[in-house]
Amino acid sequence: MERIEKTDEEWKAILTPDQYVITRKKGTEPPFSGAYWNLHEKGTYVCVCCGAVIFSSKEKFDSGSGWPSFWATVKDAPIATKLDSSFGMERTEVLCARCDAHLGHLFSDGPPPTGMRYCINSAALNFIAEEE
Repeated sequence: MERIEKTDEEWKAILTPDQYVITRKKGTEPPFSGAYWNLHEKGTYVCVCCGAVIFSSKEKFDSGSGWPSFWATVKDAPIATKLDSSFGMERTEVLCARCDAHLGHLFSDGPPPTGMRYCINSAALNFIAEEE
């Protein structure tokens, strides 16, 4: 896997202000505000920073949380996780392992078959619709 590294100025030049704050500064968009929380089209979700394929609509589900939620990543997705102790909580942060973009958090309250919920910021993703 080829690593993608850029300076803050390079990231700012290619990302919108919201994308930059969320992916590079570990921000979070308000619930029910992102472009993909209620998207039901078939396709693939890629990292907004580097284009790595992370999720498929096949694993997307409505968690009621207001953020796009997935019960699994695509096979061989470049995902890293780490402990996030911010805001007095202990959560598992989800990162793109290719470019270190903050994507969201991982919880163990998802549906079968994995029981996991990748709770992801829409601003951290781009959606590529499946061609019919």
